[in-house]
This record gives sequence, structure tokens and C-alpha cells, in this order.
Amino acid sequence: MSEIQATIEKLVNSGDVVLFMKGDADQPQCGFSATVVRILDLIGVPFKDYNVLTNMEVREGIKEYSNWPTIPQLYVKGEFVGGCDIVREMYEAGELTELMQAKGLA
Repeated sequence: MSEIQATIEKLVNSGDVVLFMKGDADQPQCGFSATVVRILDLIGVPFKDYNVLTNMEVREGIKEYSNWPTIPQLYVKGEFVGGCDIVREMYEAGELTELMQAKGLA
């Protein structure tokens, strides 16, 4: 495992819910990141945010780590959940709340 992948793994596992995003939870820097923050706020799940704009190695490395080409990326208990579209669809179907409850987070 490369050094950046090891760093990313530590970040992914640094909290129960971790969101890799552009900007931070208080000031998202793109609409997709803002949407995921809003959804997490609506379901009332605390999360750690990581601003990928502050580290280009993490910004590119997280895409390889998850095999997912876009940001934001949501992780729950170390597992990749998805990007904005998947998170939004799961929220609308009630599946995101169910996932959080199954993981003991809501």
C-alpha cells in the first residue's frame, strides 16, 4: 500500500461517518458536497469532513481508493457508501437512515 493510500485509509477510519468533500461542512465549495452535507444534517448524523481541496494527493488518491471517480464520497464505519447521487437516492428511499440505524448511528 502506498503512503497516500495508507493516509487515506486512516482518514476513512477516523470517524464513524466520514465525508470527503470540496470545502468543509460549514462552507461547501460545490453543490454536490453541499447536498450531501444537507442530507447528513437532515438525518441528524454527526460526521467528520475532509476537504480534498487542501491536499491534491488525497483528492486524487481517494478516487483510486474507492474506485469511484467523483467527490464527494461518503464512508460509514470504513465502508464506501457512494457519491452525491447515490446518497441522495438512498436518502429519498429511506435507505440511508436505515443504514445509519443498522450501524448504530441514528
